[in-house]
Amino acid sequence: MNIVEQIKSIEEEIRRTPYNKATEHHIGRLKAKLAKLKDELEKQRKKKSGEQFAIKKEGDATVVLVGYPSVGKSTLLNALTKARSEVADYDFTTLKPIPGILKYNSAKIQVIDLPGLIEGASKGRGRGREVISVIRNADLVIIVSDVFTIDTLDIIKRELYEGGIRLDEKKPDVVIKKRASGGLIVKSTVPISLNRDTIMEILKEYKIYNGEILIREDITIERLIDAIIGNRVYIPSISVINKIDLMPIKVENAIPVSAKKGINLERLKDEIYRKLDFIRVYLKPPNKKVEKEPMILKRGSRLIDVCKKLHRDMIENFKYAKVWGSSVKFAGQRVGLEHILEDGDIVSIYTK
Repeated sequence: MNIVEQIKSIEEEIRRTPYNKATEHHIGRLKAKLAKLKDELEKQRKKKSGEQFAIKKEGDATVVLVGYPSVGKSTLLNALTKARSEVADYDFTTLKPIPGILKYNSAKIQVIDLPGLIEGASKGRGRGREVISVIRNADLVIIVSDVFTIDTLDIIKRELYEGGIRLDEKKPDVVIKKRASGGLIVKSTVPISLNRDTIMEILKEYKIYNGEILIREDITIERLIDAIIGNRVYIPSISVINKIDLMPIKVENAIPVSAKKGINLERLKDEIYRKLDFIRVYLKPPNKKVEKEPMILKRGSRLIDVCKKLHRDMIENFKYAKVWGSSVKFAGQRVGLEHILEDGDIVSIYTK
């Protein structure tokens, strides 16, 4: 059998096999083999595929608008950023990514209107793989439907999952240390539901026969496989339902908007900013006043990230910095490049 036939055969066997403790390790092995085959198939497809979308990243973060054709992504981009993405009443108006810049709370956020994503996109339908490759590099995904196509929200999420994109999930808390010999040692810091046989079957499917596996969450089969494969991306998301001016509607965990009428756009902007989890750092050049405009960084950023943003030579010439704010024990504390900053911190950098 070729790879596609093997995938179909394994999917059918998983469907036929009832899930219980007795079959868990068998299903775990099948799912591991399935993920491995899909990964191999995707690598083959990438080798054969030609043109890729090229996007130059700008601003403090990149947000992508993803959804079926004709749900109003282009109108939403224009409303958020004053960009000029073509709008029409027929499918696939947007044939290539169109970027714009949203300025909000001192942040410059790149928003990209992507070509329509449809069912089967993860398998390449409608240039789906090219679109998914852009999404994988984004900092936030906005999934857009309209009041007539709400069911497409789940379809898009499923296609992104199949494309290796994990929305609103954290990376599995699993550490794998491979060794040349000594067998497999599985340790956990929390109680786990998967039995040892299942874990061992999955590891062996990926030819991991020696090493130490430290599991720090109640891992599922799928998340253990994700941890082993290591090429998944974890991105926050927002679901949006457009065109509520035509039919007012409420859906749990989705923001209703009208891009055309400007309804709820401020709420959406606020949620974009919140989801991107920015912090604001104010620079104070030595012996000068604090600058009014903050530098926008991701939460968890260190002083070295500030230096990288300022100038490429700043790290090499760095002596120390003084920080005022919640990240230090006292005002004006001296810190090094690895110091983690907090929102509202004031920073003075001293160089050689």
